[in-house]
Parts: sequence; structure tokens; C-alpha cells
Amino acid sequence: MEVEKMDENEWKYHGEGNQSLVVSHCQRCVVLRFLKSSPNQNKTPEEILHHLQNIVDFGKHVMKQFFGENYVHHGEIIQLPLDFVRQLCLKIQPERPECRCDKDMDTLSGYAMCLPNLTRLQTFRFAEHRPILCIEIKPKCGFIPFSSHVSQEIKHKVCRYCMHQHLKVANGKWKRPSKYCPLDLFSGNKQRMHFALKSLLQEAQNNLKIFKNGELIYGCKDDQDCVSDWNELARHLKPFFFPSNGLVSGPHCTRTIVKELIHVITMALLSSTDACRAGDMKTVPISQGRSYCEASAFNKELVRNGKHKLESSGLPRGCLLYKTLQAQMLDMLDIEGLYPLYSRVEQYLEEFPEERSTLQIDGPYNEAFYEKLLDLSLEDDGTVAFALTKVQQYRIAMTAKDCSIMIALSPCLQDECSEQRPVVLTSKSRFTFSVSVLDLDLKPYESIPHQYKLDGEIVNYYLKNVQAKEDPVMSNLFKENEDCTLVLHKV
Repeated sequence: MEVEKMDENEWKYHGEGNQSLVVSHCQRCVVLRFLKSSPNQNKTPEEILHHLQNIVDFGKHVMKQFFGENYVHHGEIIQLPLDFVRQLCLKIQPERPECRCDKDMDTLSGYAMCLPNLTRLQTFRFAEHRPILCIEIKPKCGFIPFSSHVSQEIKHKVCRYCMHQHLKVANGKWKRPSKYCPLDLFSGNKQRMHFALKSLLQEAQNNLKIFKNGELIYGCKDDQDCVSDWNELARHLKPFFFPSNGLVSGPHCTRTIVKELIHVITMALLSSTDACRAGDMKTVPISQGRSYCEASAFNKELVRNGKHKLESSGLPRGCLLYKTLQAQMLDMLDIEGLYPLYSRVEQYLEEFPEERSTLQIDGPYNEAFYEKLLDLSLEDDGTVAFALTKVQQYRIAMTAKDCSIMIALSPCLQDECSEQRPVVLTSKSRFTFSVSVLDLDLKPYESIPHQYKLDGEIVNYYLKNVQAKEDPVMSNLFKENEDCTLVLHKV
């Protein structure tokens, strides 16, 4: 791709994170990712190149081992004419949210990452000119901590996401807590998965976005700008799910279309192919720890109806949710057990700062780095090597907990479908689809103290302001249900 021959007007603002800014091409299915920096943090071109190379290598040599060849798109580094980059920066600046403008796009090095635009991913040639629907889901952490280092019992009962929701609402980040619970999505139980996806659609926050032909039609552009009109969403989706019938508009039409959408997402998330096998990484058995969260709205409804056990069907081993959960469960010690090991590494680096490079804390992220992650032993021998392995595994787990899953769908005619093309069916349509994983930058080593502090804040707020109010209510519900069970029990 000869970027220098393309007019900067053919590119548009696509989005950004804390460290990078992304623009997408209006016609081609590619994006450019530029690093960002604060005004007083200008890096040299060599430092920019090194940083980008680390991102590419981490995706190529580490995350592909967890998720598989077909799920991870690590991209490549390209060098652009500086005039092109500056003009592009001027064009997209007015489109950036005000809260993101504290950092500037790198316009000095000319280096960028070139990646496929996964909102418009075209897997097969016959679909090149077909409309594309893409659902982006940030599933978050799908398990309850099972570590013996956990100091508060509530962490063995309520998941991090559900607790964090209440603190975020209190801090003004969101207007109301979401009913979404990651453990429902990761359960593999279709009823629970449908409930989780419906909850995401009701309160998308930054955990769900829907794109049509690369344009955001549903979800949050930033923390305050959320689009959650189901009727408007149904209008966009109707041609995909009911292309030729006489389904009229209205509440029934909207509910039907949303139900079809949830079905398609569920089937795509549970899909797996032999072509997407990951490496031989074996992590903690998924059966370890409880499979449900007591704060889940789905779970609470069961309790109210006199049921005490959530069914967990389990995830197919080849699906992306299963691979994501395996990577997440490299967090075997919880942040409470991990933080003392981080402190051990820090103390060592204070004495021997020149060893930072040897320990590969900042890369290179190569095969040797991956090999060190394979040691899943929890027997602490007091060494820096043990502590560092657990720290690096935790960073991988945190990366997997914050990744995004992209599901791209394109209408498919019956005679175009074959065994080589994954297809999902609805009542009136069929789609060929692809599933990918995004946002796989390794979480910074320096963020561990922040995670430790935040964990305490989340738990303490929940214990003080939420559980204290909910416990008497739930206790009475359990008591009522137990009474009913005694009355109806056969003698």
C-alpha cells in the first residue's frame, strides 16, 4: 500500500486509547495507528520505532500463542512522509473528543502501524461489496478470583466488574450500573449469554459498539456520548436480518431484530475452527473457582424464583472466549498475592538497575519471553526469577481482561456457503463471519501499584455502600425460598 500517494482526506478519525490514535481509510480496509505523547514527553524517532516494534512483536510472538493465528492481527510498521502525517493530524484534530486532546499525535517520527480495519474485515472475495456489520465487545474478566491470597471474602463471591460498576457510578463516569456480568457471557450457557448481551445492549458503556460499514451506529464515542436507541438500531439492522419481508416498525419489530442480533453474536462467540488453534499453553483449569457471580442480575432473578444454582454449559475449547479466559486466568495469585512479588522485583531493580534489560521487562517480546510464561508453578522459592514470572503472567492476564472481540458479519447467499466458510443462520438470513481480537498491547509493568490501589478502593466501596444494603434483602429471599422448599419436599 503506497500511503504517500493517498490524499489525507481519504482518511478519517477512527478512535484512540491512552497511548495511540487510529485513523481508517474510507475505501480500503486498513487503519493507521500512531503513538501519542504529552507535550513534555516527546520521544525520538528511534524510541517511537522501538515502541511500535515491541507492540508488533508482542502480538506476533506472545498473544498469537494464546489466541491462535487467525484471531490476532499484529500488523506491520510503515514509514510515512512527514508532510502527509502533519496534514492528517490537522484534518482529524477537530474530530477528537476534548477529553483526549491532552496528548498529541506523533507527527515527528513518520512511523505508524498498519493494521486491517476489523470493523470492515472482508474474509472472502465474494463479500467485497456487501454491507458489513461489526460488533465490538470488551468482555472484561470472566472469572472469580480463586487465590488464597484474597483477603476479603466478597472477592470470592462477586466479580471485579460488578463491584467496579458501583464505584464508577459514584465517581460520575456512568449514570447507572450495567446489569452485564462477564461471568454470564463466559458461562457458555446460551440463556446466560443472551442475558449478558441484552444487558450490554441496554447499557453499552464502553463495553459494546456496533459498526455498519465501518461507521459507529451504536455505543459510546467517549465516556459521555452514548447512543442507546434500540429503535434506531433496529432501523439500521432490519435490512441485514429481514431483507425482504413485511416486518413493520414498532416495539415488536425492534425486539425481534435485537433477539436475532443476540442470537448471531452468541453463535459467533461459541464458534471454533481447527484453523484457529492456539499453541500448547496450558493454564489453570476453568472449573477452578465458582462459575457465577452473586451480584449478577441473572443470578438474583434465579434466587427470587427459588432457584439456587446457575447452570454453566462450558465453552467450546476452540472458541475465542475460551482462549481469552485461559489467558485471563494466568492471574493465579490475584493482585493481592502478586503485589509482594512485584515489590521483590522492584527492590532488586533498585540494587541492580542495569538488570532491567536482562529481565526483559520492557522487551524484547520474543519466543524466549513467551517460554518463560509457561512455568505455572505456585511454589515460591523466594527468588527474583519466580517473582518476575508471576509479574509477567499477571501483565498478560490484565491484557486479556481488557481486550476487545470483533465480530464482522456479511450477508451470504445459500449457494455461496461451503464447509470452508463459517456461517451463522437466523430465521430469514445467513451470514458469513469472522472473529478477531483487538487491543492486545501488553499492560505496563508500572501500572501494577495503581491496580493494587484500585482493587482496594473497589472492594472497600462495595462493602461499605452496596453489600451492607443488599445483604438483608438477599438473606430474606434465601430464607423464604428455603421455607418453600421445606413445605414442598416429599417425605
